[in-house]
Amino acid sequence: MTDMTPTAGRLWKLMTFEQRHRAASAFWRDETIAADQAQAVQLIAKHKKFRPKTVAGLDLEGKARHLASVPVPDDIATRLLVLYHLAEQRPMMGTFLDALGIPNEQGLIQEGSDVRPDQAKLGPAVATLAAAYPAADVSIYLNTLLCHDPDTWGALQGLPELSA
Repeated sequence: MTDMTPTAGRLWKLMTFEQRHRAASAFWRDETIAADQAQAVQLIAKHKKFRPKTVAGLDLEGKARHLASVPVPDDIATRLLVLYHLAEQRPMMGTFLDALGIPNEQGLIQEGSDVRPDQAKLGPAVATLAAAYPAADVSIYLNTLLCHDPDTWGALQGLPELSA
């Protein structure tokens, strides 16, 4: 990434097709985001020049494949990134939070926990991730944290692992 604070839409573009496809699959499986899914149907229809009814009638795989191949606005990209990490990257999230000493349950921060990372632990925690997981996955995860909550995760900015 450049020196600019990442946006969810930019991160979506940086993801591999496989990562975007897995994120899109998680997106379509989520039964609680009907409004976002309706927006995605319209987006796919516009970009692919399909009728919205045609897109809505596709199976999950078809919708995921099409969504993974189009640019998305930041609000949808944010939802996609969160769902991707919850569905596909929980072990990595847990590893990172454990290395920071932040209480979590399989990568989910426990309610009431202080999520302010200890600056002294941040570098070693990122190094732990970089040693254990693919660089592209680490980069997307760290950039997602930075994008989602720059006040909490701003110290990540400038780390080489963000630009894998």
